[in-house]
Amino acid sequence: MASAQGARLERKKLLADPIMVTTIVLLITFLTLFILYPLAILLVDSFVGDGGFSFSVFKRIFQIPTFKTAITNTLKVGFMVGIFATAVGLLFAYVEIYVKINKFAGGLFKVVSMLPVVSPPFVLSLSVIMLFGKSGIITRYLFGIYDNSVYGFWGIVVVQSLTFFPVCYMMFRGLLKNIDPSLEEAARDMGASRMKVFTSVTLPLLLPGIGNAFLVTFIESIADFANPMIIGGSYDTLATTIYLQITGAYDKAGASAMAVVLLCITLAMFMLQKYVLEKKSTATLTGKASRGRMLIEDKSVRIPLTAICSLGALFVIMMYICVPIGAMFPTWGYKFFPLTLKWFKLVFTRYHGFKAFKDSFVLSLISAPITALLSMIISYLVVKRKFKAKGFIEAVSMLAMAVPGTVLGVGYIRGFSGGLFHSGILQGIYGTGLILVIVFVIRSLPTGTRSGIAALRQIDKSIEESAYDMGADSMKVFTTVTLPLIKDSFLSGLVTAFVRSITAISAIILLVTPNYLLITVQINEFAEKGSYGLACAFASILIVITYGAVVLMNTIIKHFGTSKAIKEVD
Repeated sequence: MASAQGARLERKKLLADPIMVTTIVLLITFLTLFILYPLAILLVDSFVGDGGFSFSVFKRIFQIPTFKTAITNTLKVGFMVGIFATAVGLLFAYVEIYVKINKFAGGLFKVVSMLPVVSPPFVLSLSVIMLFGKSGIITRYLFGIYDNSVYGFWGIVVVQSLTFFPVCYMMFRGLLKNIDPSLEEAARDMGASRMKVFTSVTLPLLLPGIGNAFLVTFIESIADFANPMIIGGSYDTLATTIYLQITGAYDKAGASAMAVVLLCITLAMFMLQKYVLEKKSTATLTGKASRGRMLIEDKSVRIPLTAICSLGALFVIMMYICVPIGAMFPTWGYKFFPLTLKWFKLVFTRYHGFKAFKDSFVLSLISAPITALLSMIISYLVVKRKFKAKGFIEAVSMLAMAVPGTVLGVGYIRGFSGGLFHSGILQGIYGTGLILVIVFVIRSLPTGTRSGIAALRQIDKSIEESAYDMGADSMKVFTTVTLPLIKDSFLSGLVTAFVRSITAISAIILLVTPNYLLITVQINEFAEKGSYGLACAFASILIVITYGAVVLMNTIIKHFGTSKAIKEVD
């Protein structure tokens, strides 16, 4: 009875606030228009033909041998990458949390966890080709191997595993920190070996997290477009097949049906990860470590594990360093020395580098604050407000996480090239920078929303209620009370959105027009042509921009963030 009365009072308060009601309506409209509508259009294109509802398009695409092969290939790559990335990520996290390592190894781990965030998604593909391809430095010029091929299944698996394992490493790092060491020490006191303790105590506590990490990596792998496009060769995946179907075969209906198949796979995995595995947890009594852990100092354990992880980290770092070095080789595959800056010069003199960087930078700079603000508004509504559409807003905003970029790109082509429902309404945004900004916002929205929800749940509701009691409206409370308390999360979301936008390719490669030159599209184009010097030059400058953005964000948070203010008060 009391809860029902509280809900009625909450709704009455909400309806009495026109700013909040307007915000909710506009937000629902935006999410419906730019997330649900493109996906609905894909379903319409796939199931509705000239004669009405039909499975004819699906029957046709399943008769294409390459499409069936692409489905099998995608699932095989996803499972292998999920297993490898999860295993390597767990090993790195275990060594950092449980083993006494030196500062050098700890620094390497931090660098490795940062690199995938600040680099384009296909940097490792370029590195693998340059180091281990037919004209690779290591294979051809160091060992004299000429008949090798890094293209295909194993090339994709290796590159994606190296790209995605830091995500698993960061997930396991947090989980292992929260395990109470007294449980494992009790098992050790009873005579169990370290391996027995790991398999019987630590591993069962990690099982939900292991499943979660596997599914997250699996989804990232099957949705990845850039790496299979560059290093896949003739090994087709669903993402590349969809792209070729719409750009090569000009079969938009077939591409829509293929996109629906890929969407069904990613949605199934996403639902399993979110609503099954996230609800399963094995908890200790306190839910976190009650005291510091006694780190493993046995040389028989410490030296081998530290050496393996350090060598792995150095290898990954070497792969990233290979890109700027490759941009300074005079002629790739024939002449490596003396080093030259000619490719960097050509980027800006012949290949419209200034326009590419300006377009990418401006569009990303526009989308970043919009994404950060939208994320905080959605987080605020989800955590601090009660209304019937709250579940819809949360679910749809998170849905973009499960939609592969290629699928979203096809949906925008089918949904907006002729206007809404082919009526001509909003047709004007197609082919413009506005639609690219919208895609950037949609792709980065789930990450910022999750961060905002986590930050807002730590703020007591009474702080905002006291502001309401003093006569402030919802906009005043949000801008003067809530936002200052979560400004670290806001700034982090701002830079994350900028980095994700400027390094994006899978969705925008289908939507970009000659009016806009984007860095990632240029890198992909030159890599496909075999112009690795130019591709590396573009990628190197992009890495500098993204890394600079992250460093700037960390500096701002350090000197002006919430933590700084707390230190000053103390």
